[in-house]
Amino acid sequence: MRYCVRHSSTESEKRQQNNLFGKSYKDIVQIIDSMGVSSFRSKQLYEWMYTKGTTMFQDMGNIPKDLKQRLEEKYVIDYGRVLDNQLSEDETRKMLIQFDNDPRASVETVFIPTTYRGTLCVSSQVGCSLSCTFCHTGTQKLYRNLTPAEIAGQYMVAAWIAGDYPQKENQVRKVSNIVFMGQGEPLYNFRNVSAAIELLTDPKGIGLAPWRITISTSGVAPLIPRIASELRVGLAVSLHSADNDLRSEIMPINKTYPLPMLMQSCAEFVKLASPKNRRITFEYVMLDGVNDSDLDAKRLARLIKGLPAHVNLIPFNPWPGSAYKSSSPERVEEFCKTVESLGIYASVRQPRGDDILAACGQLKSDYDNNSVEPHATA
Repeated sequence: MRYCVRHSSTESEKRQQNNLFGKSYKDIVQIIDSMGVSSFRSKQLYEWMYTKGTTMFQDMGNIPKDLKQRLEEKYVIDYGRVLDNQLSEDETRKMLIQFDNDPRASVETVFIPTTYRGTLCVSSQVGCSLSCTFCHTGTQKLYRNLTPAEIAGQYMVAAWIAGDYPQKENQVRKVSNIVFMGQGEPLYNFRNVSAAIELLTDPKGIGLAPWRITISTSGVAPLIPRIASELRVGLAVSLHSADNDLRSEIMPINKTYPLPMLMQSCAEFVKLASPKNRRITFEYVMLDGVNDSDLDAKRLARLIKGLPAHVNLIPFNPWPGSAYKSSSPERVEEFCKTVESLGIYASVRQPRGDDILAACGQLKSDYDNNSVEPHATA
């Protein structure tokens, strides 16, 4: 099958128009007011875009014909262009989505279905500036931040492909959870990530519950408490070492925000978070001979003891040119048992989508205009 988001305009016309998608309800009210139209049309337009997932003004049944025409002259509803759509043997789906018709402005987004939930891993930046040594995305230079429309657009693309749109009565969402664990550091794009979360959780529109969204950060300590106080979503911390010197070696951000500062911010998050979001997930990639000793496990348990915490151990997923190997399954299991014996809940993440480079740490969206033809695998 071929998949593309339906638009009412050609690519050349879109460049002359503003994207209406990504606008907040307040923005839509102002736009409708500036057009001299009755204010109740704002609610109708907003529902068509976000609740019903409509991308063509002509399909908006209760919008007057003249207003549809005026909207088409000025605006387009654009989620982004799906350049590649791969399906793993384990049903994980990886999508390459391009924005602004710019070959460099493309990101990878991954949908991971399970029996009880469907989790979408979204990107917040094109590329990344952090250069974590074990992460494939870190080899791709930061190009730019994603806009609120481009972040929320990843959800809409995935929801359409999964069958959540068009909506049906009493429908259970297939894309039920969102994690900001794709490309980029979400807290280095805080303003746009915040606006996107507002769109995703607005009960008048998409309506996801805040507790179904998690932001993963490499440790931008000053902004971590604001995840609880302003965004009201969950927190995951890419920790990967409880030794300050080793963490600085494999994660350069630790030189700016060292472990003591990071842990203080995590404690502040817990104080401010709602009961549903208080528990912090600490992500820990298992690197053979680097951070996987019994001493490393004990340091980890000591570091996070006293916090409501869950340690998610991630066997390293190799990528082209990577210098690391994953710890053996036996070593991962022993590490997990050591952490749990010291009173910390721990689990091992099973790789998903590694056959299509969609697993944790494998995303990279370098795109050559001649190398990928838009297509879908279903």
